[in-house]
Amino acid sequence: MHNEKKIAVAIPCYRVEEHLGRVVEDIPDFVDYILLVDDCSPDSTPALIDRMADGRRIVALHHPCNQGVGGAMKTAFCKAMELGADVVVKLDGDGQMDASFIASLVDALREADFAKGNRLFDRRMLRRMPAVRRIGNMGVGFMVKAASGYWNVSDPVNGFFAVRTDTLRQMDFSRIADRYFFESSMLIEMHYTGARISEVTMPAIYGDEQSNLSIGKTLLSFPPRLVAAWLRRLHLSYFVYDFNICSLYILVGLPSFLFGLIFGICEWIHYASISSPSPTGTIMVAVLTFILGFQMLLAAAQYDISAPNPFDKR
Repeated sequence: MHNEKKIAVAIPCYRVEEHLGRVVEDIPDFVDYILLVDDCSPDSTPALIDRMADGRRIVALHHPCNQGVGGAMKTAFCKAMELGADVVVKLDGDGQMDASFIASLVDALREADFAKGNRLFDRRMLRRMPAVRRIGNMGVGFMVKAASGYWNVSDPVNGFFAVRTDTLRQMDFSRIADRYFFESSMLIEMHYTGARISEVTMPAIYGDEQSNLSIGKTLLSFPPRLVAAWLRRLHLSYFVYDFNICSLYILVGLPSFLFGLIFGICEWIHYASISSPSPTGTIMVAVLTFILGFQMLLAAAQYDISAPNPFDKR
């Protein structure tokens, strides 16, 4: 136990036969349960898990078919709650996460419900991070912040985290993604529990492991899902569970912005096609409505960034 909390470490296992043994060895002694979830790995990982399991501290869980990292973690969450754990820590089986930071993540839960690792506060670590990952983290990270409402989280796509099982019990697991959208959807659904989030500065470890994440699939599949989650959050936060000044900013600003943009483009095309200059009045209508709408949407964004979570009832 740590801080009088029963701790479970969940490790989703897929093609990690070369790294898993070292990862498990590095887990601190205060961890009560180590949940190894074989996600139908095609290599010798399933047999390795069975050899390591002792039925007490190390528990082997097997999927008959591949369900993705999210599916593996949901299996681990359910098992951890069944075992009576107070906290679940996600640790990857490929050795990219330093198990010595498990204690720091658990300590962060004294004042929070969900604690995430943050790789972006260390400049030396940032220089070691591959450029593609760094750029991807910036773009996807901003969209995850908007979709989840956790604007103060600096590294939202980091998969090294600890969560209270009390918080897990409040979540709708059916809305948490099974595959690589798991970390993002986890943070998004945290918003609806009113969870408080803390970050712990830590390095990432990049070695000879091979990532199963396709950059192309990420760029194609993540943005539509994040936009849908963002629209859902705005709808629930400002038009269902509450109605405030931000709601008015959106109601007036969005139609004004779209009208000014579409009207201006259509009129420009029309007058360009007849080789005639656009009337001053037409230009003013398009510009003024566009600017008014844009300013109101900026005000709505500023309010959203600074406003408290409407689902937090504490």
